Amino acid sequence: MTSARPTTTNAGIPVASDDHSLTAGSNGPVLLQDHYLIEKNAQFNRERVPERVVHAKGGGAFGFFEVTEDVSQYTKAAVFQPGTRTETLIRFSSVAGELGSPDTWRDPRGTAIKFYTSEGNYDLVGNNTPVFFIRDAIKFPDFIRSQKRRADNHLRDHDMQWDFWTHCPESAHQVTWLMGDRGLPRTWRHMNLYGSHTYLWTNAAGEKFWVKYHFKTDQGHEFLTGEEGERLAGVDADHHIRDLFNTIKAGDHPSWVLYVQVMPFEDAADYRFNPFDLTKVWPHGDYPLIKVGRFVLNRNPENYFAQIEQAAFEPSNLVPGIGTSPDKMLQGRLFSYPDAHRYRIGANYMDLPVNRPVSPVNSYSKDGAMRYSFGQDPVYAPNSYGGPHADSSFAGDDAATGIEQEVLRSAYAKHSEDDDFGQPGTLVREVFSDEERARFIDNVSGHLSNGVSAPVLERALEYWRNVDKDAGDKIAEKVQG
Repeated sequence: MTSARPTTTNAGIPVASDDHSLTAGSNGPVLLQDHYLIEKNAQFNRERVPERVVHAKGGGAFGFFEVTEDVSQYTKAAVFQPGTRTETLIRFSSVAGELGSPDTWRDPRGTAIKFYTSEGNYDLVGNNTPVFFIRDAIKFPDFIRSQKRRADNHLRDHDMQWDFWTHCPESAHQVTWLMGDRGLPRTWRHMNLYGSHTYLWTNAAGEKFWVKYHFKTDQGHEFLTGEEGERLAGVDADHHIRDLFNTIKAGDHPSWVLYVQVMPFEDAADYRFNPFDLTKVWPHGDYPLIKVGRFVLNRNPENYFAQIEQAAFEPSNLVPGIGTSPDKMLQGRLFSYPDAHRYRIGANYMDLPVNRPVSPVNSYSKDGAMRYSFGQDPVYAPNSYGGPHADSSFAGDDAATGIEQEVLRSAYAKHSEDDDFGQPGTLVREVFSDEERARFIDNVSGHLSNGVSAPVLERALEYWRNVDKDAGDKIAEKVQG
């Protein structure tokens, strides 16, 4: 049978059969000279790359971001100039579960967005919560290990989770979010997205501002109950991946509105709590939301592995007009993300089509495994032969930003309202409705009732009383019977 599209080897050479190996007679041994048999099975043995240590399970889609307002007074970044439309990619994920884990475990959701801007790739890596469990990246490996699996029996363990959380009271704000309704979003479409960290914006005049990003869902904020999440984990472990893909395929394109909070640069020095602390939010009464534009997802990946599993996001991908802050978690992530990509998918991961910018690349990077883009000689700088050279007038000022102090190892300097329990207490008392508060108490007490040892339980109950005395007492009453 003649085919219009014959199977080929990876070198493009037509293949005689996909059904039968080359053998010495019909019952004879398979021959080593059957190079396609060898190629096919050797490729199969190598078709997995290491899964992400964190955020292993996820899915994503392509779309665009369109600026509908004028925020040029705050940033010169081309991506945020009025009327600009930029192609984008987003990857949603859970944090603690492995590649095959259910989508509907109670867990924060990662939200990594790549803007393919005219000035290079801009990556905004955040979560579906505006805060996080810790404020210093040196704790991050310990935190993640406490949420994953024990070394002895390879099981996840509530005692281990609460042991870490209660030894780190800074986690209280994020754990309050996690145990509330938002800890189980109905779908990725029905949750808000946050940049979480504090970033620096610089305008064309050189004025600087601190910013936080908020993407508000247009689909409505909806969640699963604990019971629904557990049922779906067994019925459809890929519930969130399936929902996003099928929704976009049906032509129903999910969207979000981007807002930012803007803090004048000088306010940071004596604001009532440290504005760079990832365990804190900026109250909207102090810094109201400013609308920027809309974010729409309208195209599914053609190949999940090539375009989602190999997608590489890193907070260090910052374009002119956008910079970092003294946020210690952000500073740590500037290293850890690109380092993880080099380990997982190779030194030349930026050569992959999904990661390659649409703007010109004039780099002196050279060689390494799977290198396929290349420039011309010379391959070093400085040189006398017309090679590219660094120019700060294009890149802007990338000097250290923030409140200049001596180099030291220290916690954040305390501001007047800095504490670990004030904001989660406000969340419980003033933001949660009565029904949300009741579900939150059920969620926490149910979690604490499953294998948490006495000394850890005692600390956990005190932890929640510090967040809110009434809620803590009700949790204790449910746990203790």
